[in-house]
Amino acid sequence: MAGLRERKKQRTRQALVQAAFQLFGERGFEETTLADIAAQAEISTRTFFSYFASKDDLIFHDTEERLETATRAVVRRTPEEPLMDVLHRLVDASVESALNQTLGKKEAAVRTRLILTEPSLQARGLHLLFDTQLRLARTLHGSFAGELSMVEAAAAIGALIGAVKLAVVADLRDDRSFDEILDTARRAAEIAISGLRSLA
Repeated sequence: MAGLRERKKQRTRQALVQAAFQLFGERGFEETTLADIAAQAEISTRTFFSYFASKDDLIFHDTEERLETATRAVVRRTPEEPLMDVLHRLVDASVESALNQTLGKKEAAVRTRLILTEPSLQARGLHLLFDTQLRLARTLHGSFAGELSMVEAAAAIGALIGAVKLAVVADLRDDRSFDEILDTARRAAEIAISGLRSLA
């Protein structure tokens, strides 16, 4: 019975996420209300708050899951495995996570644009980005204990993620598909990793 309840909760949560991104794409973030999202998902506004505290939470609904995927890619490091291989695996895992996410590609592109253009989402996105980078840097440092200092691990993660994020922003246009955004991210990651070879 508990498993059934959990699956029902997961379906409702997914319905809210899908409804939100459909409406965000059609109407815009500010123009979409919590009541609109709840109605689209066929639940009450009161029930909405059992799943999310705000519209912002819907945008970042899978942050922890994606961080866990990235962290697993780093901690899988085998003895003697070089830094460049670990960074490549981190990029591959992050891209794969983006492709396998609960959002469709169209909705994922909407999310990227919203985070980069809505002031409230920009602020939260920057906070989460800093927190994510710091946690990944600590994980990388731990995986290369005695080989990378904390400064070097932080520089590697900061350079990699910073390159990807800025390249995506610089190349962002309304007609960009999710696949094109991912291509930009991959290219930026390759450039960053090439520049980090001095740490190897």
